[in-house]
Amino acid sequence: MTTAVSKSVLNDSRQVERAVALIHLGARLQVLESETDLSYERLLRLYKEVAGCSPAKGQLPFSTDWFLTWQPNIHASLFLNTYEYINKVSALDDIDAIMKAYRLYCEQIAACGMEPLLTITRAWRLVKFVDNNMLAMTKCSKCGGHFVSEPYENTRHFECGLCTPPARAGKGSAGGGILLH
Repeated sequence: MTTAVSKSVLNDSRQVERAVALIHLGARLQVLESETDLSYERLLRLYKEVAGCSPAKGQLPFSTDWFLTWQPNIHASLFLNTYEYINKVSALDDIDAIMKAYRLYCEQIAACGMEPLLTITRAWRLVKFVDNNMLAMTKCSKCGGHFVSEPYENTRHFECGLCTPPARAGKGSAGGGILLH
């Protein structure tokens, strides 16, 4: 016997609304499958209708390494700090907090005249990595900011990529470099 919740028109509407919001943010189909109760076939039709094309094929990124490289780490850390704050002060579901934090991240990056490096799918994956203790947040011993790091990072001597950028960081804008002064 099915529950009234699973047959609820209102619940179904919320699931479709969440899926549409994720599609608009550029989420991959695997994220939609994980974060809604809608069937694969229905999500596929919805994706094609909303995005106007078929969803990207292939597996989701599954390496923590990307989040630890210099520039992606700064973007990931900005997003994750925002997400953790929203998650702490609101009663939103995780995926709704991820979407809200991602929108704020995009607004902040645009205000700096930059393009976001983090996609909604990578942001979602980042939260999953942190939830599974594959990544953590570590406080920088110089500036006090919290940055994405490996869970076993030595917190006493940790310096973020802003305080101690790599030698070639910011040497040009061709690769999206940040000009450091």
